[in-house]
Amino acid sequence: MPALQRIRRPVTHKGKKFLVDKQPKLIENHKQTLFIQGKKTSPIVMSCMKDLYQLKKPDGKILSRRNDFLPFENITPVEEFTRKNNTSLFVFTSHNKKRPHNLILGRMYDFHLLDMVELGVDSFNSLSDFKNEKVSPGIKPCLLFAGELFEHNHEFQRLKSLLIDMFKREDVTNVRLKGLEHVIMFTAAEDRIFMRSYRILLKKSGTRLPRIELEEIGPSVDFRLRRTKLASDDLFKLACKRPKALKKKTVKNVSKDVFGNIHGRIHIPKQNLGSLQTRKMKGLKKSRTEKAEMRKRKSGQEGASPTKRIRNEL
Repeated sequence: MPALQRIRRPVTHKGKKFLVDKQPKLIENHKQTLFIQGKKTSPIVMSCMKDLYQLKKPDGKILSRRNDFLPFENITPVEEFTRKNNTSLFVFTSHNKKRPHNLILGRMYDFHLLDMVELGVDSFNSLSDFKNEKVSPGIKPCLLFAGELFEHNHEFQRLKSLLIDMFKREDVTNVRLKGLEHVIMFTAAEDRIFMRSYRILLKKSGTRLPRIELEEIGPSVDFRLRRTKLASDDLFKLACKRPKALKKKTVKNVSKDVFGNIHGRIHIPKQNLGSLQTRKMKGLKKSRTEKAEMRKRKSGQEGASPTKRIRNEL
């Protein structure tokens, strides 16, 4: 009989808060990204990882120690790191003769690997290479994807979804024009992905709407798609499933027009106008002779056969 495993309960308030934060929620927290170094790296891929970390702040955590493993050969250490740090995304850097300047992007589902994509850095210009003003940290970027591969290729579709998870921040319902400061654009061509980062400048145009200009601020990276390890369609569908409590309930007979006005349709049952109570006026009351005729007619219909009753009614 196996020994019972001891359950360690939190003692401090910080420990209790950490365990509560790890529990599943209807609306999850912002997705955190863990940046991991391999056993051997290059200055190019390290600088690229640090720039991605600057774009991801404050929803990112970087590990300073080097780790002797490769995710495509053994994913277990990465799963342990993500479970320990409570992160759902990871970036792993490595460098060798066969795959130089290697960058691996991946995401987890229930702290197990869901998708993983290996990219090679062909060309790189860091944030410090662009001598201009940068955007404020923690701002929500606008993501643009160009290229038919993002729509028709299965691997590029998953890579697009992974990049959206990587740079997505909090959900917003309204967008302020001056709040749009940062644009990250990804362009797909053959097996290459071009990443460019711009700052939005609002210039005077003489009209109500400003003139928009884009100024490149970095980083500028040319990636090459190498290896992929993608989840099956069933597992991916399960990972994207939303809880029933978050699904919007359809309200019948309610619609909205283009201006946002709500219109409702009310269904009223058929009314019996014969039993409608009217104003009791002397002129509207029935006379004695009319009441007597109605009594005779009712008594005659009750005593008559069904065929005669139908004829009388007709």
